Amino acid sequence: MSTESRVSAQPAVGLGTDLTVVIPAYNEERRLGPTLDAVRAHLDASDQGEWELIVVDDGSTDRTAEIAAEAAAADPRVQLIRGERNRGKGHALRSGVLASRGRRVLVTDADLAAPIEELDHLDKALAEGPTAAIGSRARPGATIGAHQHRLRELLGRTGNFLIRSVAVPGIRDTQCGFKLFDGDRAREAFAASRLRGWGIDVEILQYFRRAGWPVAEVPVRWSHQEGSKVRPLDYVRVLAELTALKARAVRRADLLATLCFLALSFVLYSGRWTSPDHRYLIDSMQDQNQWEWFFAVTAENVRHLDNPLFTTLQNFPDGVNLMANTVMLGLSVPLAPLTWLFGPALALNVAMTGGLAATAVSWYRLIAKRLVPHRGAAAVGASLAAFAPPMISHANAHPNFIVLFMIPLIIERALRLCEGTRVVRDGVILGLYTTYQIFLGEEPLLLAVLGMLLFAAAYALVRRDVARASWRPLARGLAIALAVALPLIAFPLYWQFFGPQSYKSVLHGDHANNSPLAFLAFAERSLAGSKETADALAMNPTEQNAFYGWPLAALAFAIVVRLWERPVVKALTVTVLGAALLSLGQKFRVPLTDVVLPGPWALLADRPLFESVIEARVGMVCAPALGMLLALALARLLTPRPTPAHGYAGLAAVAVALLPIVPAPLTAVDRVEVPPYIAEGTWRDHLGEDETLVPIPVPDAAHAEALHWQTTAGLGFRLPGGYFNGPWGPDRVGIYGPSPRHTSNLLRQVSETGRIPRVTPAWRAAAREDLKFWRAGVLVLPPQPNDGQLRTTVNALVGRPGQWVNGVWVWDLHRGS
Repeated sequence: MSTESRVSAQPAVGLGTDLTVVIPAYNEERRLGPTLDAVRAHLDASDQGEWELIVVDDGSTDRTAEIAAEAAAADPRVQLIRGERNRGKGHALRSGVLASRGRRVLVTDADLAAPIEELDHLDKALAEGPTAAIGSRARPGATIGAHQHRLRELLGRTGNFLIRSVAVPGIRDTQCGFKLFDGDRAREAFAASRLRGWGIDVEILQYFRRAGWPVAEVPVRWSHQEGSKVRPLDYVRVLAELTALKARAVRRADLLATLCFLALSFVLYSGRWTSPDHRYLIDSMQDQNQWEWFFAVTAENVRHLDNPLFTTLQNFPDGVNLMANTVMLGLSVPLAPLTWLFGPALALNVAMTGGLAATAVSWYRLIAKRLVPHRGAAAVGASLAAFAPPMISHANAHPNFIVLFMIPLIIERALRLCEGTRVVRDGVILGLYTTYQIFLGEEPLLLAVLGMLLFAAAYALVRRDVARASWRPLARGLAIALAVALPLIAFPLYWQFFGPQSYKSVLHGDHANNSPLAFLAFAERSLAGSKETADALAMNPTEQNAFYGWPLAALAFAIVVRLWERPVVKALTVTVLGAALLSLGQKFRVPLTDVVLPGPWALLADRPLFESVIEARVGMVCAPALGMLLALALARLLTPRPTPAHGYAGLAAVAVALLPIVPAPLTAVDRVEVPPYIAEGTWRDHLGEDETLVPIPVPDAAHAEALHWQTTAGLGFRLPGGYFNGPWGPDRVGIYGPSPRHTSNLLRQVSETGRIPRVTPAWRAAAREDLKFWRAGVLVLPPQPNDGQLRTTVNALVGRPGQWVNGVWVWDLHRGS
């Protein structure tokens, strides 16, 4: 049953009404009378044609309704819509606009903070073509007669900035209560609205923007009126309303896709989620230890406000340049509270599981917005982009290569720049996006830029008209993005490339490229894959950077042939082929022959930035490009057609191509227990201030379990050696792990071969020098293969036997050497 009533005399207006003025009112007995008099006087005196004035009483408890009813009785052009209870400004405006009949509809507040005479300016603007002309206190030319209190004005401006940034970017003042609309469009927009509070203004402007109806923002005179119903906290309520509105507007298909991506990511990491602190991804080799350490040391730096770009907890005394080691400050810093509360293992789990799902969502949004509207096709394409075999391989060990949700956002913003509509804003946002991605991972950003350049070059050749129209706004926007990003990243990048423990390039060996066969083979974790095949074609389980499988390659070829007439298909094809060719490295062998050919990567291999890239990783660029091709094909197949049999055959082909590369959950095993000597804190009895604990053998890239000891001990002691990227030699070439020393080399050989060397006085002297350099306080040998040979060697180097203490062999150097 309706709780509203309508009061008016016999109306003298009808279908010929030129203007409707809608005034929402709640407890406005002091101001409503003069406001109605001023409005009527101005409308009678001006050339507004036939008009009507609708007052919507929002359940007032004073004489507001009586005053409006008296005006309605005296003038048939005035109407009152009376609500029995207060429901909010949004509900009142909706009721008034839906009851209107004017060709134009003006909504104004009862306090007339913007005088009714400003209607002439809105009228003039509306006559020039827009569908709405809204009063603005923020546009040049606006005048403020009486200001609000400074604090109130500051809070209002801040709230308005947040509102327009989130909801309607580009409109400077969404909340000025003086707006003139085209009548039919206003009634359509208000009929579709849902909000009851102050957020109605933004909701209506959003509707106009989505419908493509232009809105003009017109500077007006405005004066603060005492007794205003708007409070600073109302801006917070508007944000809350808009958040709820956005949540209700989410499509079910979008929500379902997001939940599916999250479920896929969780299943992938299910082996580690059963007990994050005690489960280990065996194919990560030592990377899980390293990444947990990165999260732990970042959280420690945040807690103590220490330099987040450097630490001496590893590789003491030289330390580690964290900015040169991809610690993902963009995630490890925000997740620091989680690390403090639950430890780095859980924080890393959240980062990798959530980050991979977010990457899929981000590709999904880009594909659905820019490529195909069909949500199912977009979801399948995004799944391939985010869960392709190379991504699954890196999911074992490299969060910086799977947490890529910023890459589609960067691509989308670059596409907006090409449109040239809001170059400054989009350029600023692109600069901020790029800055954040740099703190997530620079190498993935470099590879993404390489892929974007391949696509852009190909598309420009196919659509030269688009290229001519786009290059100027794109160039201007990129310059703005660079101007925004440089001040933010200048010092971190300086520290990375010129700071302590920086290096020039990283040595990756002779097998850092893809074989052509790798693109047709299946990865180890793919349903049709095998460890033997993958190991023969990749550096290690974390670097299977192709492995899309021959069925998907055949399907992609068929899609390209079928859809070749589309420019985007041609550009995506060039992107896939270009990335695949670059990933073959500086030279590659033709399969099944002894013929070796030069590869195009030779043109980039020695260039700055590219010299440290593992070229096989360029093959990862193929994943999103193949996902987009697949989405295009599926959208076509899922479109109703007269001969559905062809569609069924196409869908079957897609299933046959994707089924073999469906990933299996990553293999997790029980973690090696931390020795009680470390876990129970016994080490504190043997370690002095500023001394290091030296594990036997000394930690390096292949033996980094000591990093887990450190995180278990709350980073309470320092280590010589470790697992990181650092400089080696006078040329400062990048290597994995510390610069080798005599003692660490000797102990590593014993650990790997089991052969006990003859320890000479020269070896003992070298050991004394190394222990002094490391400021060693205690040597610790945990149970491990060849631990007997290691113990004999250390006894000889130190000159006395070790002691068995709480699960490990210990040489306390305070007792002599």
